[in-house]
Amino acid sequence: MKTSVFIGALTVAGLSAGVAAAGTLDDVKARDMLNCGVTTGVPGFAEPDANGEWQGFDVAVCRAVAAAVLGDSTKVQFVPTTGKTRFTALASGEIDMLARNTTWTFSRDVDLKFEFIGINYYDGQGFMVPSALGVSSAKDLDGATVCIQTGTTTELNLADFFRANNISYEPVPIETGAEAVQQYLAGACDVYTTDASALAAQRANFETPGDHVLLPEIVSKEPLGPLVRHGDNEWGDVVRWTLNALITAEELGVTSENAEELAGGTDNPEVNRLLGTEGTLGEMLGLDAEWAKRAIMTGGNYGEIFSTNIGEETPIGLARGLNAQWTDGGLIYSPPFR
Repeated sequence: MKTSVFIGALTVAGLSAGVAAAGTLDDVKARDMLNCGVTTGVPGFAEPDANGEWQGFDVAVCRAVAAAVLGDSTKVQFVPTTGKTRFTALASGEIDMLARNTTWTFSRDVDLKFEFIGINYYDGQGFMVPSALGVSSAKDLDGATVCIQTGTTTELNLADFFRANNISYEPVPIETGAEAVQQYLAGACDVYTTDASALAAQRANFETPGDHVLLPEIVSKEPLGPLVRHGDNEWGDVVRWTLNALITAEELGVTSENAEELAGGTDNPEVNRLLGTEGTLGEMLGLDAEWAKRAIMTGGNYGEIFSTNIGEETPIGLARGLNAQWTDGGLIYSPPFR
């Protein structure tokens, strides 16, 4: 989801600039705990299970960073944040990183002083309606009531789309994704709009998912990824290259099951550098040689994480699409480990 950067931008930027002067990597090591900001709950991406344990696609990135830095993927304090509170939590130092379906935009990067460390999901804004509404296109929604989270650029995208198509709508403002679902299912709005991945995730939890349809229009680019504060490049490198390690591992065929065996040495120099049997990449990051191996063994490589949490065999049922590896027609791509 895509929170507006216009409200309180100076305040957030000021907080971020002040906190970033400290060394987050040293703080995390001293605390022996990673504080990771996540959503308040999106199935498949981040939500507590029946035992209160956080699970999901974004959660897996947090756990991989904890494994890389602290040697233990369970040393994560998950901090639920809303669309409105997430940036203040990061800027103030309450969290060390944010892994919460957050869109990389110019103003968030430049004006709010955050550092997006990569893209872990290419998304776009979509629309969900009850099948009974009989609508097959978002262009047929003239006069509809639309549930939308406040303070998000989803609002801006929505306004642009309706204006461009010369149709009108009535917004129904809500605070969280859970509230949006409640209001939508209660009939308080005809339409729910947010990232298409989140719509698919929420619909999978409905009692009768088939009674709701995702319309074909995707009305925005939403490159989602983890972010840290500007000005702390060492910490940014750690989070960035942990994500890259998961992506590269899939490309090179390194999995949670074979990483230990391959760490004994292979004929592929990049696999050896990734797993720490050649070179000094870990030392360059201020970590030990096996940082990436631990990250990969935590929840698997990027493909394993995708398949386990949101893939076609899960209730979420998302195809890889744009999120396939670059070698398979997608956009997921990591710089080389050398």
